[in-house]
Amino acid sequence: MFVSIAVNVLGQKKLIERYLSNKTDSSRRPSFMPVPIFRYSQEIGAEFGLGALYSTYLDKKDLTNRSSNFAGLVSVSTKGQYNVSLKSDVWTKNNTHHYVSEVRFKRMPFDFYGVGNETVEADKDRLVQGSVKVLLEAEKMFFSKIYTGFSLGFENYHFDDDVVGGIFTTNPYTHKIGGSVLYAGISQSYDSRNSNNYPTNGFMGKITYQYAPDFYGGENFTGSMIRANVRSFWSLSRKFVLGVNGLFHTVQGKNTPFYLLPQMGNDEIMRGYYSGRYRDRNLLAAQAELRYRYNNRFGLAAFAGTGQVFDNGDLSMKSFKPSYGAGGRYFFDPEKGLSVRVDYGIGEKRANEKRQTGFYISLAEAF
Repeated sequence: MFVSIAVNVLGQKKLIERYLSNKTDSSRRPSFMPVPIFRYSQEIGAEFGLGALYSTYLDKKDLTNRSSNFAGLVSVSTKGQYNVSLKSDVWTKNNTHHYVSEVRFKRMPFDFYGVGNETVEADKDRLVQGSVKVLLEAEKMFFSKIYTGFSLGFENYHFDDDVVGGIFTTNPYTHKIGGSVLYAGISQSYDSRNSNNYPTNGFMGKITYQYAPDFYGGENFTGSMIRANVRSFWSLSRKFVLGVNGLFHTVQGKNTPFYLLPQMGNDEIMRGYYSGRYRDRNLLAAQAELRYRYNNRFGLAAFAGTGQVFDNGDLSMKSFKPSYGAGGRYFFDPEKGLSVRVDYGIGEKRANEKRQTGFYISLAEAF
């Protein structure tokens, strides 16, 4: 009996030390963090699932080796919807090679508002989207901090509109029932960040060009997708870090379907906006985030940004939309800088509509 109690107390102590202790684990051992998923809405019913992140070092002896992270999410709803997502971010010995992969299967309802930077709530049309996405990317460091990469991707979409007569039905959008796209691309980046999870100084800039050939024929999309992403970080003091992030994403080509258009708003940039509320050929957004690390386990963040989507030639300074908010951080692996992030974002207040907001629970920092 006494042995059992002693073992139980010892086990609880180790658990508390692993997830609540302010000490940093210098053993560089792997870490694992599960996050339960539960939400309820009228369109999907009750959704249950589990998200998790596993992190490890491929070279434990090299203190400069970045952590390799593997994330997964599985959820199902009482009305038959599902979402399965697997992602990996792998750094090899000496950070010489960098591999990124994503596999996603999804069937979920979403709200479609049309195309453009000025869509209105009254036009909201609920669709059911089924999608498959596979993305593979490999980068190699040819010079110090400079990486050149190659990517290959496939995406397939299918849509059902349960409300006849809505904006989706009455507008002549390309590929309304869905379609497929296969693309390949190249990338070039410079990365001097001191961490890939919680950087406190350094710069990362990356530009990716991807081309979708006329592989499927007919009216399928043929064209180019370009994405530029820059991030920079400064340590203001031992506990404060300032980060800035800018993103430009454009899709150009023939028969561009609405589902490939850049969408503004997610848990990484332009927090506070429903993803897909605004979409168009081009997306330009920027944000700044002030991060406060109270101790090794807990922190806070405040962020503000602006952005817009626009058609070719329609960029306008007065059309930028605001995004601001704050959140908390729990570092389940302080040594690697891995956290569970809770953010509340606030967007614009349009005439005759409620102010747009968003609540997010995510693994790892926004950028």
